[in-house]
Amino acid sequence: MNIGFIAHSTRKDLIENFCLAYKYILSKHELYATEMTGRRIESATNLRVHKFLPGAVGGEKQFIDMIQRDAMDLAIFFYNPLEVSPNEPNIVEVTRECDRYNIPIATNIATAESMVLGLDHGDLDWRLPRRKKGES
Repeated sequence: MNIGFIAHSTRKDLIENFCLAYKYILSKHELYATEMTGRRIESATNLRVHKFLPGAVGGEKQFIDMIQRDAMDLAIFFYNPLEVSPNEPNIVEVTRECDRYNIPIATNIATAESMVLGLDHGDLDWRLPRRKKGES
């Protein structure tokens, strides 16, 4: 499965700790992230992360493009709901595209944990035939 990560600046520590806690599960999948988030995940976990550009300079668009190609199976976007900044990826655009293409997205730690544990139990296996069909 392809798992995408985005985190606002104030949530980088949270996503790093999340990935460290679920390293064993995540190691079985392909990980994608905007540049700084990907670097932080790699540094904390030693997992390989395919990195897009930084979110504010095109990484968000690359992330959305992968969603639109139905090539993302799960998205985790830890954002700060109390802070709006033009330099941070836009939660509304990413969420809208996930909803449009029926891709599960977590925006908080509780949902992310449930989804990753479900992923490990096979609860997202319904994504596999969809993605393989789209990749052909």
